[in-house]
Order: sequence, then C-alpha cells, then structure tokens
Amino acid sequence: MKQLIIGGARSGKSRLAQDYAANWQAQTNGDVIIIATAEITEGAMAKRIAHHKSNRPIQWQVIETNLDLSQALLKHSQATNLILVDCLTLWLSNTLLSKRCWQHEKQALLNALQQLPGEVVFISNEVGQGVVPLGELSREFVDESGWLHQALAKQLDKVTMAVAGLPLVLKSPVHTQRDPNSVVNSTVANCSSVIRSANTKSLEA
Repeated sequence: MKQLIIGGARSGKSRLAQDYAANWQAQTNGDVIIIATAEITEGAMAKRIAHHKSNRPIQWQVIETNLDLSQALLKHSQATNLILVDCLTLWLSNTLLSKRCWQHEKQALLNALQQLPGEVVFISNEVGQGVVPLGELSREFVDESGWLHQALAKQLDKVTMAVAGLPLVLKSPVHTQRDPNSVVNSTVANCSSVIRSANTKSLEA
C-alpha cells in the first residue's frame, strides 16, 4: 500500500507514520527505510532532526536526499520493504530553491509511484489552511504544496490527516470501491469520532 499522512505542525503525523511502519515491520519482518529530505543545518532545524532520530528504531536505515526523491525511491523500493518519506514539503522547498524544474521533479515522482514494488508512506505538512503569504516564493510554495497533495491523493491507496495526534482517514482502499459520496460520509463520521475522542480526553484530564 502507498499512502500519504498529512497534517499541520505538531499534529502527530510523524508519530502516526512511524507507528504504522513499526506495526508493519512486526507483522512482516520486512525492512523499514527512512528517506530524509531535510538538509543538515544548525539551530532549530538541527534540533528537530535530532528529535525525529531519537524516536526512530535504530535498526531502520536512513537515506538522506534533499532533492533526488524519485531516484531514491526507485533505487531502494523492494517488495519486502517499507519506505517512509519524511517529508514532502521539505523536498518541495529544497527543489523550489534549487535550479531544478519543479514541474519536472513532481512528474518524475508521480511516474515513479507506479513502478515501486514496496510499501511507501509519505509524510507532508498541510500549509494551505492559514493566512495567504505575502511573499511571491511563499505563495508559490503553498500553491505547489496543495497541488502536489492533490495529485498524490489521486494515485495513492490511502490518505490520512493527523489532527491532535489522531488519524482522520480521508481515503482508503475500501473507499475506492464505493460510491464517491461514501468517502464524504465516512470523512464526516471520522471527523465526529475525532472530536468525540478529543472531548473525552479533555474531560478525563
């Protein structure tokens, strides 16, 4: 299965992705590979990278590539492994700031999806629900991020939004076999479930 887990800052998306990968590995005894797209820097980003590393099992292989995502996926994907991409929005930002053609890189990723024999979990940030940025590059980043997520969602088997550490399933393999309206109805039901769960935790606290 190939899937996207998307959410805002500190929404719990990385933890959900890592939990899925750990459960998959426990059931299949397969290998988990992390493709990390962040550039090693100092300051806050370095602390975030260290935090993510500390929460991963030490036996998971980590491959660092800030630009060559499609090539890394094609090279390392196997029927017996799961690749966790962390994360798409950093890859997008790196590409926009480089001299590479973003549309070419985006299409290369979409084309690669059909050729990957193993499981893939993409992690990405939802950045389109806030205030529209004033800067031209920032607006381009928000626009391209949204279009990338839409394009991926059409091809992927499952799409999950992380909200307060809880999974809100927007698309699953079951939904693709039903009437499109069932996806909307299921999403509303899941959203209600998330709200009820959050309210329960609040009362217990």
